[in-house]
Amino acid sequence: MPVVTAIACSNIALIKYWGDRDTDWHIPANGSISMNLDGLFTLTTAITAPQLSGDQIIIDAKPAIKSTQQRVVQFLDRFRQLFGIYHYFRVESTNNFPSGTGIASSASAFAALSLAVTTASGINLSEAELSRLARLGSGSACRSIPGGFVEWQAGHDHASSFSFSIAPPAHWPLVDCIVIVQEQTKQVSSLEGHALAVTSPLQSIRISHADQRLSDCRKSIMSRDFDLLARIIELDCHMMHAVMITSDPPLLYWQPATLAVMQSVIQWRKAGLPVCYTIDAGANIHVLCEGEYQDQITERLREIPGVIHIMHAKPGGSAYLETDN
Repeated sequence: MPVVTAIACSNIALIKYWGDRDTDWHIPANGSISMNLDGLFTLTTAITAPQLSGDQIIIDAKPAIKSTQQRVVQFLDRFRQLFGIYHYFRVESTNNFPSGTGIASSASAFAALSLAVTTASGINLSEAELSRLARLGSGSACRSIPGGFVEWQAGHDHASSFSFSIAPPAHWPLVDCIVIVQEQTKQVSSLEGHALAVTSPLQSIRISHADQRLSDCRKSIMSRDFDLLARIIELDCHMMHAVMITSDPPLLYWQPATLAVMQSVIQWRKAGLPVCYTIDAGANIHVLCEGEYQDQITERLREIPGVIHIMHAKPGGSAYLETDN
């Protein structure tokens, strides 16, 4: 009875993934770049046994809710179909950070699940192959397979759409100050939101300029140019949320405290403090800086009304098996 435990970091998208070219295979409308978040992870155990008559999905020591159960089983069915696997799994998974709040819990979850079930099934995949598989569960999960600063090549089909590292974690000692202003699970999931992107008249404009933003972001990372990074990731964040707001129906995740943090960060940077922000599909906001400014920025963030608490993450590594560490 193979029992395999895998761990994968969450990630924060610097250039966003929003909307699919192919929803069945999660081929994105544009490429994206992210940073893995060290210390924010999903731990997933996959168990195979002949007596299992179906998949069992346990989240945080409880049977998964129906929608989660269906999503995970759908992924496992696709895995079995692709690799000729016929057994079922008992999956036990837990995050060490809030789920469904804009901190990419599905990314770390499906990345860890992909590594766990392939290993439990005796299948040894390359990093690119594992990234492709994780993408089938959650598009952004393909970015939590490699380590450090990661680029997701959009591609045009299953074989060409995968992620790879463009710089290791130690390349740039950035810190993500994750500002929690809302702890409740968001009402509209990212999966549902992706399907709405095509209803926005701004989505085609966002996509048409994505390659330039990818190039600028890649350049900022490789040269550790914080000013360029700040300019390009805030622009990309605003463009994604503009698409959300103009979708049908509209998605407006921000809370008053989200805007308060954004406005404060803009003012701090104008005053000379190297700091910037980005926001995934949720109200919580990621405030990035270099390590030497972490304490100063955290102290300022805590003074903003509506901030509940702040987590910190440096660039994280690749997905790994518990026995590897």
